[in-house]
Amino acid sequence: MQEDNFDNDNEMDNELDMEVEIYTLTDEEGSESDYELLGRRDVDGQSYVALAPVDAEEDEDEDEGSFIVLKVVEEDGEEVFETIEDDDEFDRIADIFEDELMQELDYDGEEPDDDEEE
Repeated sequence: MQEDNFDNDNEMDNELDMEVEIYTLTDEEGSESDYELLGRRDVDGQSYVALAPVDAEEDEDEDEGSFIVLKVVEEDGEEVFETIEDDDEFDRIADIFEDELMQELDYDGEEPDDDEEE
């Protein structure tokens, strides 16, 4: 029986590992940083991604829960992430991801204050 439990634990770990997608982005200065994919959404026929810095957990100066939003475009048959230049477009897409990610935090064990009183 212990063997089965061990196998199940490994299967669960493998499933969790498979869900995490890490992307290495290069900034204007040529510095590379790793980001974890938080979500991908299609809005009005355009794809967008929300990415969180992998190093943010180690860097105390980073705001917890911070993420970046990028537009997904196709170049030479490959997906490429681009900065959203239009402020209104950026604000609209960032709000969509923020609302969704905050809802996921609520479901991950953080209970609202109202539930604690009951």
